[in-house]
Amino acid sequence: MKEITRRNFIATASLATGFALAVQPVTAKVITTDSQGLVAGAVKIPVADGEIPAYRAQPARGENFPIVLVIQEIFGVHEHIQDITRRFAKLGYLAIAPELFVRQGDVSKLSNIDEIRPIVAKVPDAQVLSDLDATVAWAAKSAQGNAQRVGITGFCWGGRITWLYAAHNPQVKAGVAWYGRLVGNATELQPTHPVDIAAKLKVPVLGLYGGKDTGITLDTVEQMRDRLKSSSSKSQIIVYPDAPHAFYADYRPSYREKEAKDGWNRLQAWFKQHGL
Repeated sequence: MKEITRRNFIATASLATGFALAVQPVTAKVITTDSQGLVAGAVKIPVADGEIPAYRAQPARGENFPIVLVIQEIFGVHEHIQDITRRFAKLGYLAIAPELFVRQGDVSKLSNIDEIRPIVAKVPDAQVLSDLDATVAWAAKSAQGNAQRVGITGFCWGGRITWLYAAHNPQVKAGVAWYGRLVGNATELQPTHPVDIAAKLKVPVLGLYGGKDTGITLDTVEQMRDRLKSSSSKSQIIVYPDAPHAFYADYRPSYREKEAKDGWNRLQAWFKQHGL
């Protein structure tokens, strides 16, 4: 892979306004969290080869907030992901969602998922992990965040990244991975997958999966569970038997209110249990 330099990468993209085109029409069950009492909006994160846009939300008053990295689905940092950061901010966290595909393309403007997949496939894991390191550094330096209290959560594509970043950065206190892919073939851009790092994982990660997920089969979930038995992390996986993929995505038909609320409650308890 050719190294990206500051000269040939300038992040000109901005965050999505509203929902990504590919997720239209948006369902009536969409949850909207206001920004009252918060500082919320777009920021720029300095990274190794330029800067990337991100959406940040945190309480308007206070400092030394625990940091939560919110990792996007394949649709980018659109309104749903931005809303999730505000949900965290209402709980007292500094939540930040960096736009991790910006070098490869603006997926929010694409209306067809088949156009999005090739862009996402070009995103190197090493780039993502480096950008997340930079995001933590920015949150601590520029936004009153506590770098000693970092959590991570991600959805779909971001669920896979949650497992990988927990292995990459052992300083993370805890992670929650929502229906992230667990197995795959090793490639130059994606050399490892969650099952490959499970046994050596030190950070406690809670995995939330759907029993009716046609893309992430239960045999791969059980494979991950088995690998985690060798880990010192005390990570856990919960499977909701009747839930499909993306059951937390309240703006999509896949949303399942009961399982989504239970997962959100489990996330909060998991973070508190591990010092966040």
